[in-house]
Amino acid sequence: QVQLVESGGGLVQAGGSLRLSCAASGRTFGTYAMAWFRQAPGKDREFVAAINWSGGVTNYADSVKGRFTISRDNAKNTMYLQMYNLKPEDTAVYYCAADVVAGSPESSYEYDYWGQGTRVTVSS
Repeated sequence: QVQLVESGGGLVQAGGSLRLSCAASGRTFGTYAMAWFRQAPGKDREFVAAINWSGGVTNYADSVKGRFTISRDNAKNTMYLQMYNLKPEDTAVYYCAADVVAGSPESSYEYDYWGQGTRVTVSS
């Protein structure tokens, strides 16, 4: 069993930055692929970014490429999402997810464990 806890959300003005963290329990964190998804009010959950077990391979949604950076520290059982140049359309609840058997990184159905989410609000 893996427990994921997100933190770092908040209210920020457009153009600002935030760093989200996802702390994971368990000694096998370093074997999981991980990802960030987000869900805006009234919309479906959407893929944001993914990272493989070692951190050597990353994927991004087109909407965040060049602005967001996903990373992980396996020694700390923690994944991060550094967000720069935030836009009002980035407003959403952000969820981290863990994939025990790595597959399609952009599909939410792939992921086995989810955190409770952290809210990001970007004001214009």
